[in-house]
Amino acid sequence: MSLLPESASFAELVQDYFLAMRGSGLMLSGLDAELLTSWADQGVPFEVVARGIARSAEKAMWDARPGEPVLRSLRACRRQVEAEIKKYRERTAGAGSEGGRRTTRTRSWEELRHAQLQASLERLAEREPGLAPRIHRLMEKVLHEVPTEFARMEAQESLVGLVLLRALPFPERLELWRTARGEETEQQYMSPRARRLARRFRLLVVVRRRLGLMDS
Repeated sequence: MSLLPESASFAELVQDYFLAMRGSGLMLSGLDAELLTSWADQGVPFEVVARGIARSAEKAMWDARPGEPVLRSLRACRRQVEAEIKKYRERTAGAGSEGGRRTTRTRSWEELRHAQLQASLERLAEREPGLAPRIHRLMEKVLHEVPTEFARMEAQESLVGLVLLRALPFPERLELWRTARGEETEQQYMSPRARRLARRFRLLVVVRRRLGLMDS
């Protein structure tokens, strides 16, 4: 993850990412810390857990009230994270088998997200013809390559969201910025990286909500 330190431990990466998605907070609770330890003991990559946290945060963000945390605890992400861990283990087990019967390859999370984003952009171009030229350029220049890593997928989605945001009239852009900013309570206790990630996440969710992207 480009916004997180490469030298950080698995637990530090997960905690920083969770607090960024939550949008506030200082540390994990005792129960959350136990859950994080159980994930660390399984030896899965940080990106696998981050996918589950991101999915949980996106789902919760649609219903969150202004000023309240998107995620109240790491345990709220447990179902999505453990689903991602299960899929990761199934993919790695399939990749490691040799000489046995051929199995159907399952598309990765990044591939599914990429396909979903493309389909959502195509629907948006039909709904809002004024954005169609910008969308077509994004499809040709940005989405021509399917990301194979979580960080690249996040960067690709961020670029798409920011480009479309700039295509909107200035008064609307300003209103979206204000909505995304919300109340930054307790963000002074977060790391600079987590604050930047939290602001970017909230802005992109507001933009996607306005444009009806990734809503299915």
